[in-house]
Order: sequence, then structure tokens, then C-alpha cells
Amino acid sequence: MKHHLMNNNITFDDNKKVINFLKTNPRLTNGKKVIDFEKRWSKWLGVKYSVFVNSGTSSNIISLAYLKTKYTQGEIIVPALTWVSDITSILYNNFKPVFVDINLNNLGAAFDKIEKAVNKNTRAIFLTHVLGFNSLSDKLLKLIKKKKIFLIEDVCESHGALHKNKKLGTFGNISNFSFYYAHHMSTIEGGMVCTNDKEIYNTIRILRSHGMLRESNDKKFKNKFINLNKKLNKEFLFLYPGYNFRSTEINAIYGINQLKRLDSNNKKRNRNFKFFLDNLDKNLFYTKFDLVGSSNYAFTILFNEKYRNKYFRAKFEKKLGSYGIEFRRGMAGGGNQTMQPYLSSYKKKYRIFKTLKNTNIIHDYGYYIGNYPDLDKNKIKKICNILNAL
Repeated sequence: MKHHLMNNNITFDDNKKVINFLKTNPRLTNGKKVIDFEKRWSKWLGVKYSVFVNSGTSSNIISLAYLKTKYTQGEIIVPALTWVSDITSILYNNFKPVFVDINLNNLGAAFDKIEKAVNKNTRAIFLTHVLGFNSLSDKLLKLIKKKKIFLIEDVCESHGALHKNKKLGTFGNISNFSFYYAHHMSTIEGGMVCTNDKEIYNTIRILRSHGMLRESNDKKFKNKFINLNKKLNKEFLFLYPGYNFRSTEINAIYGINQLKRLDSNNKKRNRNFKFFLDNLDKNLFYTKFDLVGSSNYAFTILFNEKYRNKYFRAKFEKKLGSYGIEFRRGMAGGGNQTMQPYLSSYKKKYRIFKTLKNTNIIHDYGYYIGNYPDLDKNKIKKICNILNAL
């Protein structure tokens, strides 16, 4: 039995759309198809503006780069269980990550830890919705509103997940998505930055393309800086130290076509995950994950407290390996980010808020395996039987 971690989201029909487009000998760099995809994505998500970039990592970096246009330094509260680019984007932009612990039932940053970590130096909360779970709460939204804290939502792993029947990615000042090969939908590589704020939108557009003022859609804003810099060619007026995070027409075509089946695929994955949890041995495995509003592209596995030891872990990994079931330990990003060697040269540039007890539990005893739309119940049941026989 083979069970891969990732399944190819790209279909023959997706490729056919690209092939037909290429036959017209079109412009391939960022153009009309990109704009079309951005508009369709905004409508699907329920936001005013979206900016297509070349990866989810780029969406993280550019979001923090926007924040850097407002602040020269400060602290960003972030869960210790997240993807590496959330942390590196904070460091690249000269902010200090403040790591907080998580909840086990949704793998997201714990509200009580966030609330106590907020201080006068807090510039934003960078909230990761891990593996399709909703990390938001009404308490957190109330705190953000009261304290006027900037919220960035990392929704790279949670397309279509909901909080109170509203899509994640619509609550923050900025939200980020990834269209990597293994995620809910794919543009081969790609990402999206979303917002309801016109000023943020135009700044992100500028940052995406070398910091060039001409990328802004705000004529009044452009004229202001053109008049202030009359000695410069207005077509080559670089307002910020930006990047080249543009994507291509080809990637956008994949996105447009895949978006059509995103909702139906999400429903299939959600049914799969519920069936998976229902068939797991409740004595061996933790199954009390909060599935309300979730959109899971993976099966999360966590040992119950009694089995959180190195012996059972070794037995578990050997068993999965013998059946060809590909897995990842530590769930999102390999577990506790504060243990990763890249932080060794930043020791004075981050802090850990108290303990990371739950993060360490996931780091040592949490896993995920693949969940894809065409997975049938018989195979899911076989996987559960293998796990339950441990």
C-alpha cells in the first residue's frame, strides 16, 4: 500500500487551458490573466483587493514589508507552530518575533498567551491558520479591535475555512494564501495577498514590482510623488526598496481553472477528514480537534498522553514506513520553530513568551499524512486499521 503526502492538484484540463493559451503566442509575464485571477479570487474570498505573487512565502515577506513602511521596528506576535517564512519575513523586515504557545484542538496560537504577550511594542499579530483549522476567536477579534492591533492572517494552509460562517482571510488587515503543489489548489507555485484597504493594496502592488510607483492604481497618490520628484523619470520612480514577486499569465490560468473546483474539493477533503477521525482508535489517538469551519488538506495525527513516548513514536514511524504511508512529524513547518538552527544568529532578536508546552507536544508527537479529494473511504479505513493495530 502506498499513500503519498501530496497528490497532483493539476489536471489535464488545467494543462489544456494553458496549451491553448500558448498557441496564441501571448505575452507571458504579469498581465490580463493575472488581473482576471486577482478579481475572481477577491470575489470568491469576499475582499475588495487581491495581489497575485509568485509564492506564499513572497506574500508573507511583502506583507511585513508593508508594515515596515509604517514602523522601523517593534514586535510581532506569532505562534511557535507555523511555517518558517512567517518567521523569516518578520526578521527580514527588522521586527522581533514573539513566540507564543498554541491550542491542541486547533493548532493555533492560544488567545490567553497572545493577550498577555501584547505590550506597547506590539506592531501586529501574525496569526497562522494551521492545516485547515480556524485559529480565530471572538475574544481575539475583540482584543484586536480594542487595542487597535494590526492583524495579518496566514491562510496558506486553510483555503475556504470559516469563522462564524465567514471565510478566513477576511478578518485581518492583510491575509496571505499559498498555491503550492500540495495545498488546496495549485498554480504550480504562487501566492495571494488580500485586503480591504486601498492604501495597503496599492503599496503591496508597488512592493511586488521593485518598489515602482507606476504600479499604483491611485492617481492622486502617484501624482503626489511625481510632483515631489520632478528630476526623476516618472516611469522609473522607486518609492520603496521592493522586490520582483510578480507571477506569470501561465500561473494565473492554472489558478482561474482550479478556483472553479476549490469549493467542491474542500467538501470532499472535509468528509475524508471526519471519516478518518471517526475511525481512529480514541484510546491511542487524540481526536478532539475543532472541526467547526475547518478546511483540512491533511489528516492530523496526535498521540494521546499515555502514548507520548519515544518507544511508541518509533513503533508508529516504522509501521507507517513499512506500508509506504508518507508522513511529516511536527505538523506545520516541522514543529517548534524556536528549535530551528536558522534562529541561532538571531538570539537577541526574538523572544519566547513563557513556555511552549503544547507546541512541544506537537513537535514530538504530532503528524500529518495526505488527504486529497479523490481518496476513497476504503483506503482511509485501511490506513486507520494500520494505525489502530499499533
